[in-house]
This record gives sequence, C-alpha cells and structure tokens, in this order.
Amino acid sequence: MRRALALIVACLAFVVLAVDAQPGVRITSPADGSYLTGPSRFTIALEPASLAARVQVVRWFADGRQVCTAEAPPFSCEWDAGSRIEEHVIRAVVVLKDGPQLVANVRTKAVEFAETVDVDVVQVTAVVTDGAGRFVTGLKASDFRVFEDDKPQRLTTFQVENIPLELVAAIDVSSSMTDALPTVKRHATRFLSQLRDSDQVTVLGFNDSIFTLARRSTDRAARERAVSRLAPFGGTALYDVIIHAFELLGRQAGRRSLLVFSDGEDQSSRASMQAVVQRAESSDATVYMIGQGRALHAKALQQLMRQLAQGSGGRAFFSDNDARLEAIFEEIIEDLRHQYLLGYPAPDHARDGEWHRIRVEVPGHGYSVRARLGYRIARPDPK
Repeated sequence: MRRALALIVACLAFVVLAVDAQPGVRITSPADGSYLTGPSRFTIALEPASLAARVQVVRWFADGRQVCTAEAPPFSCEWDAGSRIEEHVIRAVVVLKDGPQLVANVRTKAVEFAETVDVDVVQVTAVVTDGAGRFVTGLKASDFRVFEDDKPQRLTTFQVENIPLELVAAIDVSSSMTDALPTVKRHATRFLSQLRDSDQVTVLGFNDSIFTLARRSTDRAARERAVSRLAPFGGTALYDVIIHAFELLGRQAGRRSLLVFSDGEDQSSRASMQAVVQRAESSDATVYMIGQGRALHAKALQQLMRQLAQGSGGRAFFSDNDARLEAIFEEIIEDLRHQYLLGYPAPDHARDGEWHRIRVEVPGHGYSVRARLGYRIARPDPK
C-alpha cells in the first residue's frame, strides 16, 4: 500500500512539473486594451526564457494579415498602424523547432474624438490667493461674483470641502525621455501617493501609442507599481493623449483635472493642435502641464501648454531641475487641496459654438482668482 501511495505521489509530482514546464508566449507590446497608432513595435515574452533557443520563427499578424516574421531574439516586429486610432487584433505565432506552435493574441481599442459636449451647468473650479500668494480658505458662496460675457450669473453650485476629484495623469515615455524618466517616475509616484484615497485616478503612459497604466478603480499601491515599471521607447503622440484624457474625464459631478508630463513636441498624433484646443475649450477640467528637456526650447509646445493650462485655470511649468520638479508637484498638490467648485445654469445660448468669457472675482479683499477663462460648446449636429 505504501509503495502504491508513493508511486501515486511521484506521478502527481511529475504531472505538476510537466504542467509547470509547459512552454508559453505572451505579447508584451502592445498591451491588451491599449491604443495603437503610427509606427509601432510588437514584442513578446517567452516562458521559460530558455525557450528562445527552440524558436524557429515568429510570425506576426495584424487584423488577420501577416505583417512580418522574426527569426532571432528578441523576435520583435515593426508595423505602421496608421494615423487613426482604431481597433486592431495583434497575433504572434511562435513556431518551435521541436514542438507545436504557440499563439498569443491581444486586442487594442479605438478612440472616438468627440468634439461636442452636452452642458446643463457651467462648472468652474477656482483657486483664490492673497497678495502674498497664500491660499485663501473659508470663503462662502456669497463672497464670489461670477460673470459670463460680463453678465452676472447666479450660483447654484458651491462646494469647498470633500469635493470628488477625477484625475488623469499622463506620462510621456517616448525615447527622448530616457534620461529624464527615472526622475519623473520618482516624482510622479510621490505625487500619486499624496492624493486622497477617495480621489479617482487614471494613469496613462504615452509614446507612439496610448496605454492605461492604472484605471480609476486601481488602488494606490498598484498605481505606484505601474509607474515604477515604465520604460522609454517610441515617439510622442501628445495631442492624442490630451484628447483621450478629456474623454476619460467626461462630465461626472465634481472636480476634474488633467496632469501631463512631456519633454517633446508631438510627432505621432492623429489629432491636430487645433483639435486639442477645441476639445479643451469644451471641458471644465483644470489642466496642469509640465514640460522639461526639449520642451524648454520648443516655443510652439510651450505656447500650447500655457494656452491649455491658463485657459482652464491650471498652470504650466517648465523645468528639468530635480529640486524644482519636486516643488512643482508640491504646488500642484496644494492647488488641488485648495479649490472651490462653483456652478451656474448654462444660458440658453450655451451651445451656439461661440466663445463665452468667464470672470470670477472675490471683491473687496485684493484677492486673485485663478479659474477657467471661458468655454465653447459646439452647435449640435442637425438631425
């Protein structure tokens, strides 16, 4: 009986070992559910890594069509996904010299660039400072005056404490970020750790493609781990990631903010600069832009960053100094902690496609108010 039991145990152990030793393959780029545009690089991971010696060829397919083959490590493939961010099915077929084929698939997602937004309430996030630049707290709704096109508006929304925050943080991981990325990851991780547990945070990485590092339901530790694993490669699709971030922010109740860190001008986007500006004008998200490295000398990029940030009531920063970057992230955290949320009913003409100026004041104290400068909502399409 003992011998029989020992034989059974040995057989089970052999089966477990055999299962564990089964060769496998997974696609590491693009990630499943990510966004793909322009020249893209496909990569795989073999399990175990020693399996590479047994590979005869790797055949890569995009949307059912073979696009390239690779016969030597790392068995990667270069493919141009085109200018539109569309859904693609990417397949890797690994042909072994002494065994069956291994197959892995991922599906990337499409992005629809909506340039019209429904609006019932015009929402304004405001930060108030005194003459010395200190944040002013404890204000009431009656302390504020809000004007649209110089006409006073009646506030129907006023919040100052425990305001829900929906934040999208987009981190440039293009090849030009190779030297800067270790510093960026350290500061971004610290920034994310200082947000409240109730804050809803989506973390995006972008180069030629846009990919989600952490969804809004992801816990703090998982977000930080995702940032720590970032590695630089590819070009820069800055315009696409900004528009995609606005789409993710949507129009939920509460505050919405976008933080973008990039060091280079756009190289790979489907969207134009004008499309970015138009989409920003229809969003009530507060935008924070951090440019460093090449961005310190790229005048067009600086102009866009300032336009997006200042128009939203946010701020644009330009520095590649480590100490200054730490201070920048601290300033953004303090901004987010000292925001007032104001709202008033959208006028009947809100959807006329024109630019409507917003002015927010706290009269009688010499305070400065930073808030969105206005909005533009496109006319609805005729049915």
